[in-house]
This record gives sequence, C-alpha cells and structure tokens, in this order.
Amino acid sequence: MAGENGEVVRNKQVIFKGYVSGFPKETDMEVRESTMKLRLPEGSNGLLVKNLYLSCDPYMRTRMAKLDFLTYVDSFRPGSPITGYGVARVLESGHPNFKKGNLLWGITGWEEYSLITAPETCFKIEHTDVPLSYYTGLLGMPGMTAYVGFFEVCSPKKGETVFISAAAGAVGQLVGQFAKLFGCYVVGSAGSREKVDLLKNKLGFNDAFNYKEEPDLDAALKRCLPEGIDIYFENVGGKMLDAVLLSMKIHGRIAACGMISQYNLQQPEGVHNLMNVVFKGIRMQGFLVFDYYHLYPKFLEKVLPQIKEGKIVYVEDTVEGLENGPAALVGLFSGRNVGKQVVVVSRE
Repeated sequence: MAGENGEVVRNKQVIFKGYVSGFPKETDMEVRESTMKLRLPEGSNGLLVKNLYLSCDPYMRTRMAKLDFLTYVDSFRPGSPITGYGVARVLESGHPNFKKGNLLWGITGWEEYSLITAPETCFKIEHTDVPLSYYTGLLGMPGMTAYVGFFEVCSPKKGETVFISAAAGAVGQLVGQFAKLFGCYVVGSAGSREKVDLLKNKLGFNDAFNYKEEPDLDAALKRCLPEGIDIYFENVGGKMLDAVLLSMKIHGRIAACGMISQYNLQQPEGVHNLMNVVFKGIRMQGFLVFDYYHLYPKFLEKVLPQIKEGKIVYVEDTVEGLENGPAALVGLFSGRNVGKQVVVVSRE
C-alpha cells in the first residue's frame, strides 16, 4: 500500500494564481504537476490522503477575493492549491479518529494527494452503500446546509408555502424535497427550461419558473404563489430578494444561505423593499453550516433512510479529471451545471 515506504508520486494540482475581481476565469487557476512523498511528517497528527471526489461550490468564489473583513472563510493563497470539500481515502494517519484505509469527507486540496493538517474538521464515512460522490453533496456540506437552513433556521410548519431560488443547485434541490416530504407547497426558480423541467418532473416541486424568461419577477412570484410566501430559502440575492420581499407573508421567514447574483459584481446591487421586513414582521437570518455540524448524526439518521427508500432524488453533474476542475468551478457562475457539480479525481 502507498505510504509504507514513503514512495514519491506525481501529484497533479490546481494552483490559484491570484486574487480575482469580476467573474472568475479558468486562467485564474493553473493545473501543475509536482511530486509528493507519501509519508506523514514525523510527529504529525495529520492525515495523508488520496483524493477521490471534489466539490464545486458557489461560496468558493468569495475565497478568490482578498477578504479583509471578519469571516469564517479564508481567502485562497496565491501560488498554492485551491481547497474545498472533497471525499478522500486515508493512506496514513497520525490522528486517533482515523485509520489507514478509512474514507472521509471534509476540506482537502484540489490535488491528487493531500496532507490534511486539521483532521478534526473531517467526517469519517461510515455508510458506503450509497454513492461516495454523495458525500460532496447530498450527504456532505450542501445536504447539511439544506437541512439546517430549512428545519433549524426556518422552523417550518406543515402546509406552508416555500420558495427557493437557485432551486436546481446542490442545496436548492434538497431544500425543495425536504419541504415536500414535510408537507409544504414548494416553488422554485432556476435559469433554464431544462432546470425548470427537472424541478417539476423529477424533484417533485409543485411549480417552478425560469427567471431569465420573466420580465417581472414580482408578477412571476404572484402567479406561482398567489397567497404569498411563508418561507424563502435565499440563494440568489439582488433583484430576486427584492421581489420576494413583496410576496412574503406576515411573520414569514427567510434563510439567507447565499447570494450568487452578487459574488462577481464590483458594486453590489441595492435592495429597495427592505421595509417589508418591518411591516410584515419578517425574520431574515443568515447562517453558516459550520455552526451546525454537531447535528450531522441527526441529519444522517433522518436522510439515509429516505435515500434508501427512494424518497430523495439527487442530481449530479460530474466531470472526470482534475484538469477539468477549473472549467467546472467557473461554470457554476454561468449556470452551466445541472445539479451538484462534482469533479472526479480518482475512482480508485
């Protein structure tokens, strides 16, 4: 097994070249090959891993900018491999929670082999009777984000109306299904007819619309949700948030998960209808999934049976090869992906 004798291997990496403004480009990253000795440094409590699947997530765009405000998220380091969520196999462990051969998901490098120096942030994969790639999405960070954003932040009640923007993405598709299984009326927006069809015919949404074909978002929301919105799961921001505020019901709840329409703008768009938050007593709460990872066992207990019973469908958009990672990541911001974007580094 690799690692026994400190074998030196070639290690393909995706290197971050420099801070980005505006839309990211493939040329902001560079695929390079280096070498790596498959042995942990003496006394290390880290993990030496072989990466199998990597996750492309919209929040990674914020890490391409130089962050100079207090945040959970650090900027990528120019000249170093980009990092993100992934699934990996342990080749050598200096940490008591992991053994050689274990599978895990957590933050790793965009490279074939990584040294993980904070193993306590990783989760051991105990259930392998589902696709391993699910741990980049449905059973990983996006799944947890959907779960805690809907159930913990929004406190739903059966029969309520739920609207989800970017509903065909990694998180949105799950929020919609969780809400349907819970007994809510669910509407989503997406950026193509193909995605709208997916929402209505495969994922079980009650209704959906293509925001790119709607000249008036307020009218589209009133058409699909004539009685108003109890819960808005916010992934987009900007004009969509502005329109939603007009349709929110009294004491409605908004879970602010992301605002992808704003990530690449030099000057963020203003929101003009914020007084509705006051007049309607709306609760709008931002959240970061890291604060809720202690609920992961509870999440698995709820979701694993639903997957095995076929109650939850999960759509992945997979590309093969680390060299295709930059294009896959950049494609998120033009809506190129349908479902969860995954990069396959190795199927072993």
